[in-house]
Amino acid sequence: MNFTFSFGEIDYNQSGLAAAYKLKSHGLNVTVFEAEGRAGGKLRSVSREGLIWDEGANTMTESEIEVKNLFDDLGIRDKQQVPISQNKRYIVRNGVPVLGSNCGHNLCLILFVLDSLKSHCTNHKLVQFGPVKLSCGFFQRHFGQEVVDYLIDPFVAGTSAGDPESLSIRHSFPELWDLEQRFGSIIVGAFKSKLSAKRGNLEVTKTSEKKKPLRGSFSFWGGMQTLTDMLAKDLSKDELKLKSKVLSLSYGPDGKSRLENWSLSYASDHDKRTQGSSFDAVIMTAPLVNVKEMKITKGGKLFPLNFIPEVSYMPLSVIITTFKKENVKKPLEGFGVLVPSKEQQNGLKTLGTLFSSVMFPDRAPDNLYLYTTFVGGSRNKELAKASTEELKHIVTSDLRQLLGVEGEPTFLNHFYWSKAFPLYGRNYASVLEAIERMEKDLPGFFYAGNHKGGLSVGKAIASGCKAADLVISYLESSHQKLLKDGSP
Repeated sequence: MNFTFSFGEIDYNQSGLAAAYKLKSHGLNVTVFEAEGRAGGKLRSVSREGLIWDEGANTMTESEIEVKNLFDDLGIRDKQQVPISQNKRYIVRNGVPVLGSNCGHNLCLILFVLDSLKSHCTNHKLVQFGPVKLSCGFFQRHFGQEVVDYLIDPFVAGTSAGDPESLSIRHSFPELWDLEQRFGSIIVGAFKSKLSAKRGNLEVTKTSEKKKPLRGSFSFWGGMQTLTDMLAKDLSKDELKLKSKVLSLSYGPDGKSRLENWSLSYASDHDKRTQGSSFDAVIMTAPLVNVKEMKITKGGKLFPLNFIPEVSYMPLSVIITTFKKENVKKPLEGFGVLVPSKEQQNGLKTLGTLFSSVMFPDRAPDNLYLYTTFVGGSRNKELAKASTEELKHIVTSDLRQLLGVEGEPTFLNHFYWSKAFPLYGRNYASVLEAIERMEKDLPGFFYAGNHKGGLSVGKAIASGCKAADLVISYLESSHQKLLKDGSP
């Protein structure tokens, strides 16, 4: 049997490579189509001039069981890198960075809630930037306006470049939604969840001989792209087709047997319109905006895609800067600092900054601090598109106020994501319904990625692995049906 995975225009995550790895490990033939010249999507690490930085996701967790199992199979644990002082995360208040644990009773309470769920939440990393959004009313009702202004707002901006007003709590933070539905109280549910997690960890410790998964966030030596490289290393050039944009998909008889198979056409640098082979199943991880541009036919008839709703995407600029340590007068030890939108009244325009070389000292020479700053999102969409020179001024100004930097950065790199992540807005149920409809009406077609299941790297990997499991079940069922019908 053959299996194809359509990687799509831009992949936001590792779902496709994770699916391909699992399917190949299961003995299936795989072909991955990637429109760009590199695999990895939003995991993009750069090594230059003695510096190492990430232009997409900077850390992840392995809270999902699929991630734990994949890491065991990859043998990648010795490459994991744990950030120093990762629990020290700052929130700006009145123009000054304040440790989250020192922000007041209500804020500490919600911090406990988020911490107790951080192994499960869809978007849980304080100060890991990229787009999301939440319903203010939910948190106002439970914790008050202070929590919305100084925790939820920067938390949402730090996980999705979004704002609380535009998010669906049910789809962005399903675990919080579930706690309220099950226990009638987030706090009670959080305590019970934490106790349950501790009992589960004790059982794992007693029964498992495998290396214990890391708690909290981590990266990899050399940056997050190390994970991409490990997933792709066993894929040949024929199995991983780079610069290959899928143009159309067709489901129908293969002309050689009674099987109904998929065929595809794609454009590449070598052949502008190359007809692909026949495949038994397809996993799609392209953004829905790109799926709508594809031509999909079923049984010789055009399969309309007009039921796919419009999806909003947040633009984001990632600015890498270095400063001589002697020129940073108020350095902070910790993970990073988040900037609430309310702090714009104090002249701050960035979403936040990761203290990259503080977390991972090997990312810069001993005499330099390396910072990763994020600008844009729903808060400042146009600012995300600003010139490098303008963004340099904005970032330097914010870091001067927050960390006391003096002078100009000794190094600067600017990377712009026009569509950083899909927005889990209040109409996101229609997006999930559209995905479900495609999977139902197109036999052997499965969808994975951060349009479905969550935006974090771990959720994306889990989505790919689950899609691979569905493909395996589908192929086994199809094979049994062929045997029952007596087909060759």
